[in-house]
Amino acid sequence: MLKRIVQLFIVITGGTIGYLYFPELFTTMGLSWQNWIQSVLGAVLGALILFLLTFWVVDYIVDFIRWVEDSLVRAPVADLLFGSIGLIVGLIVAYLINVFVQDIQIQVVNQVVPIFLTILLGYLGFQVGFKRKDEFLSLLSKKEKSHDGELSHTQDLAKVDASLVPKEKILDTSVIIDGRIADICETHFLEGTIVIPQFVLEELQHIADSSDGLKRNRGRRGLDILNRLQKDLPVNVEIYEGDFEDIQEVDSKLVKLAKVMDGIVVTNDFNLNKVCEFQNVQVLNINDLANAVKPVVLPGEEMKIQVIKDGKEHNQGVAYLDDGTMIVVEEGKDYIGKTIDVVVTSVLQTSAGRMIFAKPKSLEKAL
Repeated sequence: MLKRIVQLFIVITGGTIGYLYFPELFTTMGLSWQNWIQSVLGAVLGALILFLLTFWVVDYIVDFIRWVEDSLVRAPVADLLFGSIGLIVGLIVAYLINVFVQDIQIQVVNQVVPIFLTILLGYLGFQVGFKRKDEFLSLLSKKEKSHDGELSHTQDLAKVDASLVPKEKILDTSVIIDGRIADICETHFLEGTIVIPQFVLEELQHIADSSDGLKRNRGRRGLDILNRLQKDLPVNVEIYEGDFEDIQEVDSKLVKLAKVMDGIVVTNDFNLNKVCEFQNVQVLNINDLANAVKPVVLPGEEMKIQVIKDGKEHNQGVAYLDDGTMIVVEEGKDYIGKTIDVVVTSVLQTSAGRMIFAKPKSLEKAL
């Protein structure tokens, strides 16, 4: 159907051109017929010639129109709305400027410049409306909140209750692949709406399609975690379809989104954690949570462990607790493969994890 419409448009265009200009061409060539015959013949020839000349172009035009249609259908409503508003504003500004430009008595200026200004300002208006939509939405939200502050006492109480609603939790790629976020949500320790940005989904899909086997498995695990969050767990999961095209890095987009939504970034990425803190964006680090719920170990306590490998330093052995905490055993190299009692000497706590230093109990007794 679309192809027929394009072909009809080409035929009408060719017929119009032939009707307007071919009679003069016939006269110039010395062909004299009645005016109506020249007009009809010109329209028929113009339609036929343009149709034949552009017949091979029709498929490309149809494919382009369908591509534009698909892009518009997939685009978020907010993108289309603010892009259209920006385009309209740009065209209005161009029209107002062109009113004065057309008064200039220079043919090149009053004919070419208006076309250039209309295209340029229309494009700039669309880009500003499209790329700054999140700021406009945030501004409208702030105005609405300011208006709510002037309501009655009963409405003020309702507003206070609304402020108690937990903020949106924005997940980054690393915390989705990690998988522990699903267990945390299942235990109801994480409240509020879980937001999955579209650009995080795209990065996750890119990892899942990687030629590297390890990356591919990590990406697929992340997609499985998302399906579990959305289908099996009692949490509200929303997809944020917007994007910040002027920002390239996914981490920077997450920080920007958290500022716009006044949300909280959930991650286990140490560097993203520091960036959020530097830019005054709230952040929840899964590793910090995991460290916080680990059993407290104090110097002087005794525990039974199995030394499994060498340490980095001379004569050290390494063991692990059930929760993955590393225990560095001084003078423990000789006990590799054995289960021994050790005495804790010190504990090192960082955002990357907890490390315990200990000595074999037998050596303590010898001393």
